[in-house]
Order: sequence, then C-alpha cells, then structure tokens
Amino acid sequence: MPKMKTKKSLVRRFKVTATGKVLRSHCGKSHRMVSFTGKRVRQLRRKGLVNNALAKRIKRGLLAG
Repeated sequence: MPKMKTKKSLVRRFKVTATGKVLRSHCGKSHRMVSFTGKRVRQLRRKGLVNNALAKRIKRGLLAG
C-alpha cells in the first residue's frame, strides 16, 4: 500500500508547535484594515490556537505523509 499523502492545503494554513498544538492565522487581514483600531490590527498579526477537537483532525491531515 502506498504512503498517505500530506494535505498540501493544510500545510499552507496550519503549523504544529513542538508541544503538539496547532497554530492558525486570523481572518480579516486582506483589506479594509483602515477601519480597525491599531490594537485590533496588532492582535490579528499574532497566531491563534485551534481547539482540540479540530486539532486532531488537522494533525491527521498534516502528518499523513
């Protein structure tokens, strides 16, 4: 049986930390950021964590290869 391929769309969207948590980027950063406060723009720059229920499914797709 051949190896399972890694889902390339997940590789571009998520990153697994050394402790096994899954990081994601925030949405809403492509345009209309002038209307946001500076605080909101800075918060969107940081990475967010994926909740545990989805993280298990994402890791299965990322680490399939």
